[in-house]
Amino acid sequence: MKKALLTLSALALCMAAGSALAKEYKELRFGVDPSYAPFESKAADGSLVGFDIDLGNAICAELKVKCKWVESDFDGMIPGLNANKFDGVISSMTVTPAREKAIDFSSELFSGPTAYVFKKGSGLSDDVASLKGKAVGYEQGTIQEAYAKAVLEKAGVKIQAYANQDQVYADLKNGRLDASIQDMLQAELGFLKSPDGAGYEVSKPVDSELLPAKTAVGIKKGNKDLKALLDKGIKALHDDGKYAEIQKKHFGDLNLYSGK
Repeated sequence: MKKALLTLSALALCMAAGSALAKEYKELRFGVDPSYAPFESKAADGSLVGFDIDLGNAICAELKVKCKWVESDFDGMIPGLNANKFDGVISSMTVTPAREKAIDFSSELFSGPTAYVFKKGSGLSDDVASLKGKAVGYEQGTIQEAYAKAVLEKAGVKIQAYANQDQVYADLKNGRLDASIQDMLQAELGFLKSPDGAGYEVSKPVDSELLPAKTAVGIKKGNKDLKALLDKGIKALHDDGKYAEIQKKHFGDLNLYSGK
């Protein structure tokens, strides 16, 4: 009996120590690149808006913590995360095997395919052969960059990297690019709905294992406490209908959540 009591006491001490070691978050700092409407961008007054922004703020509300947004170019997200500039990345970051070697991810936020944007009547399409000799731009650090280097460049396409998506579209508009490659919904609901998007079209989805669809919150490798906390918040958004409400606000009846 005495041995059993000692065992229980030891277990209680271990549990207490574990609780003490678990970090309690009163504030969550999220890295974001606000050049990717309708997911993340800036309103006329400079405030951050978009689907990702609303999801991040809602997660913080569910967890009863303060939300702080830290702006960064997309290719600086993983270095910034590992340098503790922010706790997580909510910026349309796709889950890929390469990224999973460097950081961890929460459960799914949403999923979406990749597509090209080009002028109507240009004769271009999602077929790589149609892009040979043409100039295609992409945002640095994205899955589209990895695809451009692995597939497009080898097929004779001229590829060009940019610090953010706004710069990609600027060069597409002024004729320095023949096409751009990015998230399909971002192109359809961001660029094409803007005044600059008049006269442009979006291709069919680009089919490649290099272009996975699932996005999530990027977190520092091994941070199990934060992953559990974020997963709890994301689940709560679905359970209380808040996710569906935010999704409808930005995308109408379109469902971006795969549940995978």
